[in-house]
Amino acid sequence: MKQIGDRVAGLDVHRDAVVACCRVPGTRHGFKSIKRSFATTSGEFAELGQWLLEAGATTVVMEATGVYRKPVYYTLEGLFEELWLCNAQHVKNVPGRQADLTDAEWLADVAAHGMVRPSFIPPADIRAIREMTRYRKTQVDARTKEIQRLEKVLQDAGIKLSSVASGVWSKSAREIIEAMINGERDPKVLAQMAKSRMRAKIPQLEEALSGTFTTHLALVCRQVIDHIDFIEQSIATLSTEIASRLAPYEATLTIWADTLEADWNLKLRELADAQDDYGRARDAAAAPLAEEHQVRIRALATDLPALWADPGPRCASASASSDSSSPMSPSSKATSTSPRTSGCPAGPLASSRLPDRSPPGKPTPPPRPPSPSSPSHRRPSVIPSRGICVATTPSSVSSTTLVA
Repeated sequence: MKQIGDRVAGLDVHRDAVVACCRVPGTRHGFKSIKRSFATTSGEFAELGQWLLEAGATTVVMEATGVYRKPVYYTLEGLFEELWLCNAQHVKNVPGRQADLTDAEWLADVAAHGMVRPSFIPPADIRAIREMTRYRKTQVDARTKEIQRLEKVLQDAGIKLSSVASGVWSKSAREIIEAMINGERDPKVLAQMAKSRMRAKIPQLEEALSGTFTTHLALVCRQVIDHIDFIEQSIATLSTEIASRLAPYEATLTIWADTLEADWNLKLRELADAQDDYGRARDAAAAPLAEEHQVRIRALATDLPALWADPGPRCASASASSDSSSPMSPSSKATSTSPRTSGCPAGPLASSRLPDRSPPGKPTPPPRPPSPSSPSHRRPSVIPSRGICVATTPSSVSSTTLVA
């Protein structure tokens, strides 16, 4: 395989050690590998960078091994032409690895032949914003869990505050819980602390606040509320810092927001059009049938029981009516007057015979007489959904007539 890099180094990063392998041009096989291990301290990381520079490495490759790779990457960032962070699953899926190669040697080998590609690593300022944003989300999730824990404590005490209020962390609910923590147990007094729209639910609040709120539950609620206050302060601090760091990117963020809004509005319009089309199709499918179709369906429903009970005379009359109303070839007439011929009832249904499909110039063979051991005809096989009536004998089909 073609080699695209001459001086490539692979780093196998662990918690307590980093194994480095530098692949440089040599006499044997056209290259030689130099390996060395380093500890995971700041001084050792600086020595690692110096060693790689002295070896002449231009591309340094490492796997994304969680948080352990971060200090190594940050120390080596900017010292080399290319610093790659590769997906460990991609490296694992590359075929052809030899058993005697270490991880560092294999990384250098696959990178030198272009068999892996680097992952995207954002700039340092974006990484800082990302780190704070992720921690802020963790704090928001922690606040939600603490509010759920407060709700659990109140349910344990038989306080059904969330059954009346929208939640246990509104202004009215907070004031009521604080009063219970401070020793107030009278439901009527507690219900009068409701504010705004909750004042219309004072009778329900009096019932919901009639529980057994003991002193140990009051202590737990006090700790939970203090924790929630601390988390909210942490969220506010992080939000302020993130907003200040995002100020230089305000123009770019505005463009992104406008683009996303335009795409969102376009998708909403497409969804509305699709819903309108579906509604029109549904209304059209639910509309009553035309009068002509209704007449034909009623005629079929009226004719079918009589045809099934006694198909002979009605089928014969249908054949005679069809023969007299439309010109037919001699071969068709011979077929229609044969002992095996049967059609569909004339009744209220309009019938028409299928055209003769025999090759031109070839005479129609004479009909075969019915077998003496079997009746001359059978009951017709009817396909109501298609309006087709086929009369058959034990040997073959004698004729086919379309109904409606």
